Amino acid sequence: MEFRKMRRSDKEVPENEAREMLKKGSFGVLSTADMNGMPYGVPVNYVYEDGRIFIHCASSGHKLDNIFQNSHVSFCVVEYAKVIPERFSTNFRSAIAFGKASIVDNDEEKIEALLKLVSKYSSDYVHEAINEINNSLEATSIIRIDVLHLTGKSANG
Repeated sequence: MEFRKMRRSDKEVPENEAREMLKKGSFGVLSTADMNGMPYGVPVNYVYEDGRIFIHCASSGHKLDNIFQNSHVSFCVVEYAKVIPERFSTNFRSAIAFGKASIVDNDEEKIEALLKLVSKYSSDYVHEAINEINNSLEATSIIRIDVLHLTGKSANG
């Protein structure tokens, strides 16, 4: 699969910096498309590790329906953004991952992903989360995105 080059290469950040933005981000926007090509972008909590993004969700819904129809997705994280009104511009740093999404069906991998999410967002409550994970495992889906291409962009307005 071939990916476009960034038009404004002067604003492109190295891939290792884009990976760091993915690792450190507090939320991202998952973008999918339905069978008619209608886009759907939704903010989600996530964890990024070793070229894969993990997202938890209910076992049914818009995201999953779209992924079953078309597994190609994009995922965007904005590290920061500050509008500079007097310059009609914005200072920002962001990363966009393009990848192939799948639904994790192995309970062991689901638990591992959920524990990674807990470690990222609720690190003081990992022990308490184990019960919650076990009680909700059947009703929880994990989306895994295998990142195929990653870009980062930065601008100082």
